[in-house]
Amino acid sequence: MSLSLYGAQYEKAVFAGGCFWCMEHPFEKMEGVKSVVSGYTGGTTINPTYENYGSGGHIEVVEIIYDPNEVSYGELLKVYWKQVDPTDPGGQFGDRGHGYTTAIFYFNDFQKKEAELSKKNLEKRMVYKDKIVTPILPAAAFYKAEEYHQDYYKKSSLKYKYYRSRSGRDDFLDEIWGKDRKDWGRNELKKKLTDLEFKVTQEEFTEPPFNNKYWDNKKDGIYVDVVSGEVLFSSLDKYKSGTGWPSFTRPLIAENIVEKEDNKFFQKRTEIRSKAGDSHLGHLFNDGPEPTGLRYCLNSASLRFIPVEDLEKEGYGEFKKLFKDK
Repeated sequence: MSLSLYGAQYEKAVFAGGCFWCMEHPFEKMEGVKSVVSGYTGGTTINPTYENYGSGGHIEVVEIIYDPNEVSYGELLKVYWKQVDPTDPGGQFGDRGHGYTTAIFYFNDFQKKEAELSKKNLEKRMVYKDKIVTPILPAAAFYKAEEYHQDYYKKSSLKYKYYRSRSGRDDFLDEIWGKDRKDWGRNELKKKLTDLEFKVTQEEFTEPPFNNKYWDNKKDGIYVDVVSGEVLFSSLDKYKSGTGWPSFTRPLIAENIVEKEDNKFFQKRTEIRSKAGDSHLGHLFNDGPEPTGLRYCLNSASLRFIPVEDLEKEGYGEFKKLFKDK
């Protein structure tokens, strides 16, 4: 549904995820989201209140106004799935009953198709042990909840934090998506990765030197994130550092590398992570050779090596030109 506000064309999205107090903040902090309002929908009564919305068949929802030029409906769906337990038909976490169930309400065919595709892809990935039961329904009349419910997490932050901590929501979401709410579910990654790859990329484990896959790899090719497949480094920038870990003077695509301050083990270091996968890769040091003077010291277990002869069939053909003069 399009609407014109302040001269701009915005869109609406409506999601049910149990207690609406918990659904506001994740969307309000997204760039491109203009407002998030708690309310009720899906029932038969007019002007429901907090005292009677359940008896009228309504459920708690948030109505989101967003600018599709700044944030897509698909991005909203990504955030939505990481707030709920879509396998629970009887409510959400500590809140039970139909009024607290999950649902995605669509305003047009585009939103319907996007939601159905998003749900189908999530099911294929086997993030959850149980079947996803979240329905995708046509939008119904929306009724704004009482003012004291709006931005409850701000107005009554202590009560909200106490409620949320006792509800079990974060315990579940931490287990499924990790505390950072990554794009890959932990169960999904445990099936996809080896034990070592999981420990390195998700739990910041450091593999032993001189006893890892690529420390002495001399073949030509590129190195990609083992989780996301994003391009990270090239063999053209790899050098023998003597440390026992694969070392590079620079990334192949700098935008895919994120640097973070790491103060663990009583020393200040620079951790490097992948941008899309948010995988722990290793650390960056200033003791490398010229011309950069940098040493990107990586864990082999965070990487997948693609030799030159396989670049085309693996979908990385654009990088073959880097090696044509070798």
